[in-house]
Amino acid sequence: MRVFVAGATGAIGRQLVPRLVAAGHEVHGMTRSAAKQQLVRDLGAVPVVADALVAEQVAEAVGRVQPDVIVHQLTSIGPMDLRHFDRAFAMTNRLRTEGTDHLLAAGQAVGVERFVAQSFFAAYERTGGLVKTEDDPFGLTPAKEMRETVAAIRHVEEAVLAAHWTEGVVLRYGGFYGPGTSLGPDGEQTEAVRQRKFPVVGNGAGVWSFIHIADAAEATVAAVERGRRGVYNIVDDEPASVAQWLPILARTLGAKEPMHAPRVVGRLLTGEVGVVMMTELRGASNAKAKRELGWSPSHPSWRQGFHELTTPSP
Repeated sequence: MRVFVAGATGAIGRQLVPRLVAAGHEVHGMTRSAAKQQLVRDLGAVPVVADALVAEQVAEAVGRVQPDVIVHQLTSIGPMDLRHFDRAFAMTNRLRTEGTDHLLAAGQAVGVERFVAQSFFAAYERTGGLVKTEDDPFGLTPAKEMRETVAAIRHVEEAVLAAHWTEGVVLRYGGFYGPGTSLGPDGEQTEAVRQRKFPVVGNGAGVWSFIHIADAAEATVAAVERGRRGVYNIVDDEPASVAQWLPILARTLGAKEPMHAPRVVGRLLTGEVGVVMMTELRGASNAKAKRELGWSPSHPSWRQGFHELTTPSP
């Protein structure tokens, strides 16, 4: 198939493009920067230069490629500050709203067979069971500092699933770790854990689901080839509370045990977003993705995967 990847040079794009090429697909990788064309070529794809926020450029690029499938992996995340979460995701939120609309319009014009888009597991409602399936409701009460980000994620999902002219597939990825991510060997979150700047807030009962970036890419290939309309959780096999995984990560990295902060102190340090993520977040089940996509993570648990974080990135 001819696959158009928007966001080809991002953390997941760099993992995804070579895998699509290896699977025999003709891949065209979109990047906003002309300077990144060689990187796209090095990944095995044909470079396409276009600004996702300019509808005419997207329409021209997609029209020229005439893809069978569009994969939407557009993000642009600024320096992370949980107290100003929406500020860090401001550009990504535009890519998830305006960018999504532009890609869908361009895809409809050429009749793409499948449209695969990135979403995030942490958008589930924070009540009820600790591990959510795709049938559980989307969260309607996000923390104040991430309302715009959750609204943008909701826009992606609703727009893609409403595109009845194509097979609209939404991938709710777990928290990425591995090369090129903030939880990579030399990533921002990893360094925070090493420096004891990533505390367990409150009871640390918030449940996280992780996914190694390579496993996320493998699942995306499966979705490109055989995904059916709907949502898939792309996470590993072991959702875990912050109180469980964070101390293990610290020990794996050879760091001191993470500090513990009461909720009131945690709110001062990390804002409402940090408190919610540490104490209320729900994890996700990957049963549907395994069953329908024929995919299983090669890193079934963060317990094994975290050991890779001790090796510096090349």
